[in-house]
Amino acid sequence: MKRLLTFVSALLLASNALALSLSDLSQQDTASGLKDALTQGARTAVAELGQSGGFSDNPQLRIELPGKLGAASRTLKMMGMGGQLTQLEDSMNRAAEAAVPQAQEILVDAISSMSLGDAKTILTGPADAATRYLEGSSREQIKALFLPVVKQATDQVGLAQQYNAFAQQAASFGVVEQSSANIESYVAEQALDGLFEVIAQQEASIRQDPAAAASSVARKVFGVL
Repeated sequence: MKRLLTFVSALLLASNALALSLSDLSQQDTASGLKDALTQGARTAVAELGQSGGFSDNPQLRIELPGKLGAASRTLKMMGMGGQLTQLEDSMNRAAEAAVPQAQEILVDAISSMSLGDAKTILTGPADAATRYLEGSSREQIKALFLPVVKQATDQVGLAQQYNAFAQQAASFGVVEQSSANIESYVAEQALDGLFEVIAQQEASIRQDPAAAASSVARKVFGVL
């Protein structure tokens, strides 16, 4: 009988846990869980991208020359004539990898500043809702930090200056977008795109599998979705 009561009690506890819904969560729990998961995703993304090969070894995120310049460079590489272009692209990717760690403090501060009111709306939004909120509140600040780091890295390659001179002319003919005509700005934007893409992937992963969240409150919050 004692074992039966214990088993029944366990079933009741399990059913209560399953019955937990978003409305049962406090605003504080909702905000804390969301912030924990987003901080986890941001730190993971920074660690993944801010290392040697973080961009250059990732086929989806590797930074190549923009627009028609990129298409032309791929053709030249296939013809065995892309040595200098590969050198330039490698320097661009190394610059992005060097810049990414600068983002972590701003990302964590932006997450900490998220209001209680925003948290529940973000939690019930699309799979990348928290990431897009974070991007909107921090992207320009992070870019300002990225630019001098990228410039320092690309200045070490003489081709970077040649790129700027050539790309300015190419932009006037529509070969590349004007926003891509400066190598520092282009690499910084590409690095930011990659960073927020990986954070979004981390967010979607936790939404799909709450057990992947590092903190118990994040697992609790995402477990009710």
